[in-house]
Amino acid sequence: MAVMQRLKKPTTRRGKKVLQSKDPKPTEGPKQCVFMQGRNPSERTKQLLKDIYDLKKPDAAYLKRKNDFVPFEDATLIEKMCYKKEAALFGVGSHSKKRPHNIVLGRTFDYGVLDMIELGAENFKAMSEFQNMKVLAGLKPCLVFNGPAWDLNSDLKRLKSLFTDLFHREKVESIRLQGLEHTISFTATDDGIIYMRSYRIQLKKSGQRTPRIELEEIGPSIDFKLRRTKLAADDLYKEACRIPREAKTITKKNISRDAFGSKLGRIHMGKQDINRLQTRKMKGLKKTPEERKQMRIKNKQAKQTAKQAQPMET
Repeated sequence: MAVMQRLKKPTTRRGKKVLQSKDPKPTEGPKQCVFMQGRNPSERTKQLLKDIYDLKKPDAAYLKRKNDFVPFEDATLIEKMCYKKEAALFGVGSHSKKRPHNIVLGRTFDYGVLDMIELGAENFKAMSEFQNMKVLAGLKPCLVFNGPAWDLNSDLKRLKSLFTDLFHREKVESIRLQGLEHTISFTATDDGIIYMRSYRIQLKKSGQRTPRIELEEIGPSIDFKLRRTKLAADDLYKEACRIPREAKTITKKNISRDAFGSKLGRIHMGKQDINRLQTRKMKGLKKTPEERKQMRIKNKQAKQTAKQAQPMET
């Protein structure tokens, strides 16, 4: 059940600006995420959410208060907190005998839950256990998805889209080699195991123009087990992925580029009269007085013939 929005007309200029900032925009910024505690979270679950929060911040909020609810049974609290924090993503940690070290990741659309995927943390190594240099907060990571299972399994395909939304930041037009400092690798197997690893990219001297790249693991290191899923219907998911008209790129017709990048255009022209084409005026091409006189007589006769051919009015 989606959160009902209160239709309230602003009375001040500041309130109007606040409401306008919450309106949908053609180009949205980085999606906010809220992490909260569910029913009886374990220490592994708390630390796992804290590490994912460290990778996501500053576009995230971490709530330490425990909440006695189950997301797959009642998602009212999730929708309420996402509406309050203006967050489109959420993560909930819980622990039980049937589902130990349980993590629920999901996203919302129109302040209602769109997708929810339940994962179990089989193995976990926190970021603090790696005694090395970390990356700066807010750095845009390079996401790598290994394995053909991401495209063959429908649940893993939706999970791949969810991970992309979770760690995606601002859109960039070009990439600088020195700006690639962090990468997150996701490896999926056929039995539903997802290996999540985080590395810091190091550029070493190679004696050539292209540097030698080395990866240093900085954590967290997580082995996820795919459990339950609650995915949106195809029509609702299609509506959520719809691109607004303002954000679509308008393709210009009859314009193309060749293999060398040269711009080629096709021009459509009407039928042309060769006798009326403007050519270079040369003295030798000018008509003589006799030719001009004959041309005037010929045009006068043509007008009289056309006038006589018109039917008389009754």
